[in-house]
Amino acid sequence: MSYKTFCCLTLLLFCHSLFSQDKTLQAVKVSVAPKIDGNLDDSVWDNVPVATDFVESFPAFGKKAIQKTEVKIIYDDQAVYVGAYLFDDPGLIRKQITARDEEQQNDADYFSVFFDTYLDHQNGFQFLVTSSNVQSDAKLGPNLATDFGEYGDKTWDAVWESKVGIQSDGWVVEMKIPYFSLRFSKKNVQDWGLQFLRSVRRSNETFTWNPVDPNVDGFVNQFGILGGLKNIEPPLRLSFSPYLSGGYNSTPVNNSYINQWLYSGGMDLKYGINESFTLDATLVPDFGQVVSDNVVNNLTPYEIKFQENRPFFTEGTELFNKAGLFYSRRIGATPEGYYDVQDSAASHPDLQLTKNPSLTQLYNAIKLSGRTEKKLGIGIFNAVTAPMHATLRNITTGKDSFVETEPLANYNILVLDQALKGRSYITFTNTNVLRSGNNRDANVSAIDIALFDKNNIHRLSATARYSKIWGLNPYDGYNTDVKFAKVSGRWQYELEQSIISEKYDPNDLGILFAPNNVAYKASVSYEQNTPTKNFLTYHYTLSSDLEYLYKPFVYSNLEIKSFTMWVFHNFWDVEINAFIDPLWNYDYFELRTPGKYLAYPQNFSMELEGSSDSRKKFFFNYGFNFSNAPKYDYRSFGIDLGVRYRFGNRLSLELQTSSDKEINELGYAFTREDNGDPIVAFRDNIDFSSVLSGIYNFTPRLNITLRARHYWNKINYKEFFDVANNGKLIDRTFINNQDQNVNFFNTDVFLTWDFRLGSRIILAYKNWLGNNEQVAIPTDRKNTYIHNLSQQFNLPHGIEFSVRFIYFLDYNQFRKKK
Repeated sequence: MSYKTFCCLTLLLFCHSLFSQDKTLQAVKVSVAPKIDGNLDDSVWDNVPVATDFVESFPAFGKKAIQKTEVKIIYDDQAVYVGAYLFDDPGLIRKQITARDEEQQNDADYFSVFFDTYLDHQNGFQFLVTSSNVQSDAKLGPNLATDFGEYGDKTWDAVWESKVGIQSDGWVVEMKIPYFSLRFSKKNVQDWGLQFLRSVRRSNETFTWNPVDPNVDGFVNQFGILGGLKNIEPPLRLSFSPYLSGGYNSTPVNNSYINQWLYSGGMDLKYGINESFTLDATLVPDFGQVVSDNVVNNLTPYEIKFQENRPFFTEGTELFNKAGLFYSRRIGATPEGYYDVQDSAASHPDLQLTKNPSLTQLYNAIKLSGRTEKKLGIGIFNAVTAPMHATLRNITTGKDSFVETEPLANYNILVLDQALKGRSYITFTNTNVLRSGNNRDANVSAIDIALFDKNNIHRLSATARYSKIWGLNPYDGYNTDVKFAKVSGRWQYELEQSIISEKYDPNDLGILFAPNNVAYKASVSYEQNTPTKNFLTYHYTLSSDLEYLYKPFVYSNLEIKSFTMWVFHNFWDVEINAFIDPLWNYDYFELRTPGKYLAYPQNFSMELEGSSDSRKKFFFNYGFNFSNAPKYDYRSFGIDLGVRYRFGNRLSLELQTSSDKEINELGYAFTREDNGDPIVAFRDNIDFSSVLSGIYNFTPRLNITLRARHYWNKINYKEFFDVANNGKLIDRTFINNQDQNVNFFNTDVFLTWDFRLGSRIILAYKNWLGNNEQVAIPTDRKNTYIHNLSQQFNLPHGIEFSVRFIYFLDYNQFRKKK
């Protein structure tokens, strides 16, 4: 063996040893807590082991970090304390002030610590601080989707303390993370999974303490170790967050307004039953101060899934949704009879609608969750909603009548989640909804299993679900799914089969767009996660999706997809998606009629999207799409454009626009023949939406945000048809007055001040276009987006002003003061 060969082998063995062994940092318990002031000059930090030698994880995995980072951890019976010294040139540190949890794609350096407190290599906590002392935090779990820079559920907001100090040779972060923001097992001596991460924004580089190989599936399983935490005796974990809110609401209804003063009060409670389990409760909550939904004119047979913005239902719910059966917007939704009452009042001239709550009142809700020493996760959720009533006044007699629009309901979830060796797990989930009287009740039970091999290269997963509905027409159904995948390495693949029976229905507490489906899916991908001559990273995927109806078992559709993504050295990115349906597709849901289907011919489509370097003051993103089905002369074109400008470290504005035009779109015409058969039509479908948003940060804890959205949809019907039994079209006469011109408009303004830990004051202003307001189609000019936008201000709008005061009370601080 030559000397050169020997040296190369030695270097390879050294690198393999370096990147395959978990680093360990010894925990140090102290009797005196450090002062959290952004300096590490307290003597308590002396002689504490230092975590250093960070390794680059992006873009060039494995490179030694250029900027030196030193981190220390100490703990007592109150909290864990983190002190980090991030060496750098102070003039080069990026310091944009952002909203909480919004550091990604903004101009700020940041430091983050991660804990896997049960050392199960699956679950964890993240605490992040930017160079301007803006906080972010997240819960980590195996079922949570991740993206670049995002490692978990950031809707979880814990109460913890941080301070940042700018030094002559870098910047310092100090954190105090109380035990009431963590959960861990009760052991005399325990080890936690530990990871540190540093992002240097000017170079877009990310460094970690323990190496995170992008070719290895998973993140928590690549943590190092915080060793030797001994005899932690945390105090009673009990906190209260009482709130008061008030305001004024004016809503346009049937050519008049319903005006009301708003007032509410309640409390959130958090109680640590022990080190592992926490009870969260909310009593008489008020969720009025949330961002408005992106409502659209829904022409599809499927409901629209909206984002959850209510804090109680976003924070710490990852365990309850591990099976994907928890769509929290079911709780406190618009009452089932809300629109029926409006229609009834509009059709009876002697009736006036004087009260009709648009949201169901939530009496209370609780979450109990945690994990035992044996790594068994247990979650219990319960929520009770009030019966809702509308008030109709007889104009002639002056008497009021009351109509129940939603019954009293009780929502429940039980989860048992056993973490197994490696990253494997088995989970049982049960959801049920009980309603008063003879109303519909529902129950769903599920088993989820994921098994990884010892090298974390292959995964076998399976699910089984059973639903049962009680009421006037009881029924049941099931859903199964099996996947086998290669999840690590540059080359990856996945095979999947799923079955959804005709009557499977989880929609009382979950969401399923369509049952009665059998699908066979396959995909293969190649990922290059380290830089090459032309790219920082790139990704290719080819997949197919063959679907049948479950009952009767007949062909539905076949789709073949390709996905390509490149990230260039200048941090611009481009994605190209291509879709082809090589055979006729048979849609069994579009006609909203059991036993009938609509046939669609072969078609193909392409999408191109990308974005510029988000470090720049001027940032833009774009998207173009095109589809074509020659048989029906169907064509669609779409353009998405977004721009953002950062005026400084405090102010940024963003405008996102989306425009789509479909020519000869074929679909249900929302009308039927006298015998009940559905009528379909070719139509031109044009929609355009624009969202203007901005934020001004006075301080890291005080900001004002603006979000204004306008959506316009124009439908012009061209030809109408009946549908034959084979899904093909049969000519019929034209139907007049079917065209649509739909507008939605919302404005949300929030002034948010976190004036102390866990305490907040919010001033809110909301404005929206009335539900039944229409912009008349002009006869003397072209019906354009600009015309519809200008007409928004000539129509009745709803308005709401509100203020909300939340005060966080920690029982231990209160006891000390007493």
